[in-house]
Amino acid sequence: MSLKKKLIILNTTIMLGLGSAFAIPSVKAESISEIQSERTGIQSDISAAEQVIQELKKEQSKMNSQIAQIETAMKENDEKIKDTKQEIKDTEKDIDSLKKEIKALEERIAKREEVLKERALAFQESGGDVNYLEVLLGSSSFRELVDRVGAVAAIVEADREILSQQEADKAELEKKQAAVEKKLQSLKDMDVELKGMQSQIKEQKAETVNMKAKLEKKESETKALKQALENKDAGLEAKIASIRENIKKEEELKASEKADLNRAAEEVNSSNASSKESSSSSKGEASASSSSKGESSSNSSKNSSTDKPTASKTETSSKPSSANTGSAITAGYKYIGNSTYVFGGGRTASDIANGRFDCSAFVAWAYKQAGVNLPASTGALTSAGRQVSKSQMQPGDLVFFNTYKTDGHVGIYVGGNKFIGSQSSTGVAIANMGSGYWAEKFNGRVVRVN
Repeated sequence: MSLKKKLIILNTTIMLGLGSAFAIPSVKAESISEIQSERTGIQSDISAAEQVIQELKKEQSKMNSQIAQIETAMKENDEKIKDTKQEIKDTEKDIDSLKKEIKALEERIAKREEVLKERALAFQESGGDVNYLEVLLGSSSFRELVDRVGAVAAIVEADREILSQQEADKAELEKKQAAVEKKLQSLKDMDVELKGMQSQIKEQKAETVNMKAKLEKKESETKALKQALENKDAGLEAKIASIRENIKKEEELKASEKADLNRAAEEVNSSNASSKESSSSSKGEASASSSSKGESSSNSSKNSSTDKPTASKTETSSKPSSANTGSAITAGYKYIGNSTYVFGGGRTASDIANGRFDCSAFVAWAYKQAGVNLPASTGALTSAGRQVSKSQMQPGDLVFFNTYKTDGHVGIYVGGNKFIGSQSSTGVAIANMGSGYWAEKFNGRVVRVN
């Protein structure tokens, strides 16, 4: 075989080797790019899952706070129930004492009635026409006259005193009976109110605990999803590392093969150059010129393949929002998150300073900050302005709910199907009346304060 043919075969073998060395990693580089793109999507999903988990934790924290508020309200309500029961016992003792007094009064009245009956009978038996003047004139001596005058005066005064005592005892009896009945009725009403309120608080706690359980379940599912995504991402990362390792080994192998080919070419060139130096010099120059052109063409091709398009930029924007629902509403904002529902609270300076309100007292306090005096009971607040339909509700209107009784809860409408009020489950807070618990309890009564 001639030297020219040998060189052609050798160069062809080298070029094929070099082409193979660069072609395989290029294919695998495309595979890495695809896997990396998939990883980017998975990592984005992992970030989204983490954000969901954080939001769920915030909601759970809020639920824990609500449960703590509810338990505080239940505890204070229990104390009030105990106090009321004790007061009922004390009142029952008072009633027993009053019953004894009433019995004694009744006995005194009965005795006086007997005395008066006897007087009447004696008067009737004497003919029914006893004249005190005749008794006086019938005296036989001045001394007897004086004695009879004293006796008549004593009898008249005794009768008058008996009648006066009789009327006084009857009046006292009626007064005590009325007081006992009023106190008993007041205690019965309070007992019903407290038991109803406690039932409502327990209902709200059950709903809150149920909501918390749902949030915990959702968090658990999201964590499991996040873990699965992280496992998949780790698998893809390992796959990329494996491909890169294989590329490295192949490149090392091709580099070794190329070195072997280069050494073989050098050996061929060296052996032929020593025997035919003079005759092959011109041919060698021509071959070198051809090789130079090939390399120049190859370099030009490589340089042209390195141009890349530039990436475009994106812009983001956000829209601001604002809201203002009036001084009566905004007055209560300072108590959101740092107040407690207390039955009967909000009627003293100490309660107000410490954010201790029931629903009606909070509404009265909030409107007082706006210069409007309202009563502090739900019953009275239903007549604190004019009734409007729920379709015409405006921020500032009073809204009522049937909880443990008709119109058992009241708040101030703030718009967007929400109201601010002192709830047993949260203290002062903005609640949704468009769905859930308060939507079910809303009775449609809306009062616009004049």
